[in-house]
Amino acid sequence: MWAILNGTVFNVATVATGSTLGLALSGKLPERYQRIVLDALGLVTITLGIDAGVLVLRDTVAMYTPQGPAGKTYGATLAMVTVGSLIVGCLIGTWLRLQARIENLGGFIHGRFGRGDAGRFAEGFLTASVIFCVGPLTLLGCFENGANGDPSLLMIKSLLDLFCSIALAASLGLGVCFSVVTVLVFQGALSVGAYFFASSIPHLSQQLMNVVGGIILLATALLLLEIKKIPVADMLPALFLPPLVVWIVEFGWPGLLIPAAAATGA
Repeated sequence: MWAILNGTVFNVATVATGSTLGLALSGKLPERYQRIVLDALGLVTITLGIDAGVLVLRDTVAMYTPQGPAGKTYGATLAMVTVGSLIVGCLIGTWLRLQARIENLGGFIHGRFGRGDAGRFAEGFLTASVIFCVGPLTLLGCFENGANGDPSLLMIKSLLDLFCSIALAASLGLGVCFSVVTVLVFQGALSVGAYFFASSIPHLSQQLMNVVGGIILLATALLLLEIKKIPVADMLPALFLPPLVVWIVEFGWPGLLIPAAAATGA
């Protein structure tokens, strides 16, 4: 079990360390410094979102585009899978009231352990949880750690999260510290799931999960930059829908998304 979860445990340790350091600095940073730190994190999050949501989709289209007339519309087809997954996932998350439930959870934890503004506590908890748990390094790292026992990608992610958690905790406070629970549960579950099921999830599906994750990161960036408050938690179910959509489409129309040449070469 250690070989499956060692990357996640290291990530939890770095987030806890960074959050503690950031919390120690939070009382010493004037408001204008906290705001510029959040702005910088918002811009970095936009960069990560574009990398996953745009560049990964571009590379995936280039990798799987079939020869002939079908190749002309292949990019649009993958975009439709992404959009469909995102819309259905948002509807599911809204129906489950995930945003409200996570905010209530943050308020409950704040009531037990926190002080100050409960809304800011919940914002820190949710924002940090999304940034730390959504994106290519999280998904690919957990798949590699769980399926192959290789924690190297999660180790790289952990070092990035160390500095990010310092900045987030310094600006958003104690709620960021409790995001370690989300990292442990979410990444641990992904790694264990990868150990049992990664071989049955096509590479295309994994890439489209990264694309949806990139879009969710862009929504988080808008929140950090105070451009628009999007209920990011309601979007999270979309992250897990691309494998199901790909399976349904391939079951009904074999080769439409995964051309035969790509399937045999993977």
